[in-house]
Amino acid sequence: MRYPEAPRLDLVEDLHGTPVADPYRWLEDVEDPRTRAWTDAQDALTTEALAALPLRADFAARLERLVHAGAVGVPVHRRGRAFSTRRDPGQEHAVLRVREPDGTVRVLVDPMAIDPAGTTTLDAWSPSWEGDRLAYQLSTGGDEESRLYVLDVGTGEVLDGPVDRCRYSPVAWLPGGEELFYVRRLAPDAVPAGEEQYHRRVWRHRVGADPADDVLVHGEGSRMYEDPTNYYGVRTSADGRWLVVSASAGTAPRDDVWLADLAGDRALRELQVGVDAQTSAWVARDGRLWLVSDRGAPRRRLAVADPEVPATWDVSAWRDVVPEQADGVLADVALVDGPDGGLQVLAVHSVDATDRLSVWAGDGAGRLAEVTALPPGSVSGVSAPPDGGTAAWVGYTDYATPPSVLRWNSAAPRDLAEDERAPVAGDVPAVTVVETHATSADGTPVHLFVLSQAGRPDTPRPTVLYGYGGFNVSLTPGYSAQALSWVAAGGVWAVANLRGGSEHGEQWHRAGMRERKQNVFDDFAAAGEHLVAEGWTTSGQLAVMGGSNGGLLVGATLTQRPDLAAAVVCSAPLLDMVRYERFGLGRTWNDEYGTAEDPVELGWLLGYSPYHRVRAGTAYPAVLFTTFESDTRVDPLHARKLAAALQHATTGPAPVLLRREISVGHGARAVSRTVGLAADQLAFLAAHTGLAGSRTPG
Repeated sequence: MRYPEAPRLDLVEDLHGTPVADPYRWLEDVEDPRTRAWTDAQDALTTEALAALPLRADFAARLERLVHAGAVGVPVHRRGRAFSTRRDPGQEHAVLRVREPDGTVRVLVDPMAIDPAGTTTLDAWSPSWEGDRLAYQLSTGGDEESRLYVLDVGTGEVLDGPVDRCRYSPVAWLPGGEELFYVRRLAPDAVPAGEEQYHRRVWRHRVGADPADDVLVHGEGSRMYEDPTNYYGVRTSADGRWLVVSASAGTAPRDDVWLADLAGDRALRELQVGVDAQTSAWVARDGRLWLVSDRGAPRRRLAVADPEVPATWDVSAWRDVVPEQADGVLADVALVDGPDGGLQVLAVHSVDATDRLSVWAGDGAGRLAEVTALPPGSVSGVSAPPDGGTAAWVGYTDYATPPSVLRWNSAAPRDLAEDERAPVAGDVPAVTVVETHATSADGTPVHLFVLSQAGRPDTPRPTVLYGYGGFNVSLTPGYSAQALSWVAAGGVWAVANLRGGSEHGEQWHRAGMRERKQNVFDDFAAAGEHLVAEGWTTSGQLAVMGGSNGGLLVGATLTQRPDLAAAVVCSAPLLDMVRYERFGLGRTWNDEYGTAEDPVELGWLLGYSPYHRVRAGTAYPAVLFTTFESDTRVDPLHARKLAAALQHATTGPAPVLLRREISVGHGARAVSRTVGLAADQLAFLAAHTGLAGSRTPG
């Protein structure tokens, strides 16, 4: 294949005494005429190559049906009203609805009504305690630059907004709906050049007032605020008395937490500061301070303290309600009333990446019941009305079930009832899930879900191995149109639960970050070898796939182990780990990966940075990079640089292609855009693993 010309610079930098070559530095500048010409040529090459893929139309047709399956979000209850999202087959985006106490349902926010082009997304939303006002956030074109609005739930009138610079802003209402706490970045002219994405503050805002008059609550005046990458959390109690503020430097797995009595002096007092742990705190309707924490409990526990007695805030005085479990990671909780009126806790634990529900006494007396009716799968969240009740709502999905909602009641604690099932467009293909374990290089077991029609390795088949392995993200079972389409076409789809995720708690996460990041790549390679050894596939039929941090995963895999797989899909990836902090939100991730500013940590990064591990004269597998031009998290420059390096270095016949999209970013997108991307990815993998087509019709 004749690739577009890409001049190699003789650029070698001395970093802490280490020479580091960067021959494609010029591809970092999207406005450089050379980059524009090179990118245009790559577009033409990729468009022609993808159009010729034999199964592209078949995958697009199947994905069109499966992607358009509906999705229902877990409801949030306020004074008899239930707020939730729902997407029906044929809709490009989910809409936000309210169900009134009489059962009538109204749409409050419809992104397609706001923007028929489909480029506007609903990023977040939060109803007031009374349920009569709604704060919501929108962004356009994939930039994820959320703008905050407030509307009147009864009339639909927009009362406030847009308030800009609210990306990743939680909202905490005060009773009455006239005021709220939120997080907003400082204006660009108030921060150093290049730091416009950082410098957040917590503000108190009156609905309808000029944001310039907001009251600064938190974010300046102590050592904690020296790091401009801080993210903040805010929560209020339903009675308006208590405010909880948390802060973490970027995505670091630790936070500081403060508590303020708004009925007293309003001063924020330290609950947890300078501790290497994460704690989520709130004051519930029983007046107690509730804490979910991995402090001294890597698999997390639920404890209580007294917000009015600071002496009980010390970790040694916390009283466990749901102690840390040896075999499960605490993922979520909801507080409900028991049949006798006593408070109970509905808890979600993840065991080997599959979620389970159990019921615990709110007074710490222990476990009351297991919810045996929950099928194997994932719980996306549990919620209950903050003003009490015996019912709770459970978000549920598995590999063949779109996100739906179940209802639980303390009167029948082992049972679940269907509340709202997501509609599907046509039949969902049959799929059998097998759980197995690979053994990593250091002997660590690595859990895998293997999806197929046969349910056993009957004959080696084209197989996609998917992974992520970072940022404490757990890959639990979830509806996947891509996986279902691949299996329906006769292939095998495998998901690996790698170190760096949260499948086994914070220790499992930290075993795959910083100087231990290589463990993640070893786990993934071991998973691929296991699939071959067990007869599911062969190396010539194996593909690997991942996005974002998972793009780094497959980028490292293809450069460290070019023999492992025949094909790679690398989406929105991080690949130049020496310069990643300079672009997008990279600076917020240096606690996960390390920083090139430190000579020791530079060594970690160079040890696996895919861009720096390309070796000329190597036969690399087929690679499809997919990037999104409006991505403000991971800059597309990473994929441009590695694509150029691989195109120059490879001696094999397999293509290296770069597919890019405009007006879409790293996060949510319209359904139709998902179909086109997924069809190209699957057709590319099929062509290079030998997948011939459907085993079953439809």
